[in-house]
Amino acid sequence: MRPPRSQAARRRALFGAAVPVALAALLAAAAPGTAGTPGTPGAPGAGDPYFPLAGNGGYDVRHYDLTLRYDTAVRHLDGTAVLTARATQPLSRFDLDLKGLKVTGVRVDGAPAAFRRNGQELVVTPRTVLRPGRDFRVTVAYGGTPKPVTDPDGSPDGWIPTDDGAFVAGEPQGAMTWFPANNHPTDKASYDFTLTVPAGRTAVANGVLLGRRTAHGRTTFHWRQREPMAAYLATATIGTFHIRQYTTRDGIRVYDAVDPREARTAAPVLKKLPSVLEWESRLFGPYPFRSAGSIVDHAPDVGYALETQGRPLYDSAPDVGTLVHENAHQWFGDFVSPTRWQDIWLNEGFATYAEWLYREQHGGDSAQKTFDALYARPASDPLWAFPPGDPGSGAHLFDTPVYARGAMTLHELRRAVGDRVFPRILRAWATAHRHGHGTTAQFTALAERESGKDLNRLFTTWLYAQGKPNRV
Repeated sequence: MRPPRSQAARRRALFGAAVPVALAALLAAAAPGTAGTPGTPGAPGAGDPYFPLAGNGGYDVRHYDLTLRYDTAVRHLDGTAVLTARATQPLSRFDLDLKGLKVTGVRVDGAPAAFRRNGQELVVTPRTVLRPGRDFRVTVAYGGTPKPVTDPDGSPDGWIPTDDGAFVAGEPQGAMTWFPANNHPTDKASYDFTLTVPAGRTAVANGVLLGRRTAHGRTTFHWRQREPMAAYLATATIGTFHIRQYTTRDGIRVYDAVDPREARTAAPVLKKLPSVLEWESRLFGPYPFRSAGSIVDHAPDVGYALETQGRPLYDSAPDVGTLVHENAHQWFGDFVSPTRWQDIWLNEGFATYAEWLYREQHGGDSAQKTFDALYARPASDPLWAFPPGDPGSGAHLFDTPVYARGAMTLHELRRAVGDRVFPRILRAWATAHRHGHGTTAQFTALAERESGKDLNRLFTTWLYAQGKPNRV
């Protein structure tokens, strides 16, 4: 991220006659559990200290199949979500993250399940205990007017209405505003999106566009994201877009969607995407996804861009630095995601340092000059307000220290290990945690292993020391 600047008939066919919650609960209580295996409820959160209710315990999602119909005129969303998940414990009850939309039915493996709402939690009680290691399917029908959440830093997050559709950006907690999810970076899954919008609008999601069809004044788009993706990186952005599609010489399928109001400014920057991806691939390792591209919306009230997986999302025409930043996240944030939000510098510090390196290698200031200019700031400057390795709360996830001091940490690491070893560390990080997640402790251990150096003092000083650090 760049810091801030449907249908009722179908649901009836799917779920049959509505089952009152109380009756469903009675049926669930009376139904036999797994023989000899008492069940326990899954935890209502994944244990993240910054967002305690984000994610859930007791299961891992393998695949999301999301069927959405959005009426841009009245801003109404109808959705059916089918989650294929695997129980990790004898599971008598589990939660999904979903905020603000009305649920009209839930089934688990085809059988009606009891459900209730508890804040952002959709609490589901299946008729029988789910065995650990077993795959199960949850089907949720829901609808309403999706609204963004306000993050601790005051920025909007999630399904954000625009004058011609919606800007859909989910970091860190907004996925729950438009689909039921296990909404924490540690649970990644593949996705199918079937998105129906008024004819003349385009719905852009992650992955590869498999097809589109128009009938009765509506157009349906089918997107598939095969590689695992954290829920916060999913998008279903809707608007009036100019579309450009092509394949790079490395075989990456590019899909650009640009609001006409941003087209002239965006065009020369988006033309650089293939060369930017080639440069980043040489530095970080092979591009990790089948698809790439950009969604350039006209959303002046948003104030940020986001590294939505495989196709970054911009609230306006980006500059080259922003293009480099968001696509560097495809390795650092998307391919390898943080294990906890406290480690957000592993996303933002790395993407910011990619900007520095790109400028250095394309006729701009050296990374050392950028570092020196930042270090010259007085101890009272906001750059030194808190250490990037522990921002302290969700309110500081996207503040200057995470980005700039995070990048300064990487520059000090580069100086310590040299220009031959430093790129090897970056590539090894992406390889070691491919399609997964990692922690700061794992990164520091890998850096020491690859370099053969004791780097404890460097990382302690730059990631965790309060105030302006002394040079190591």
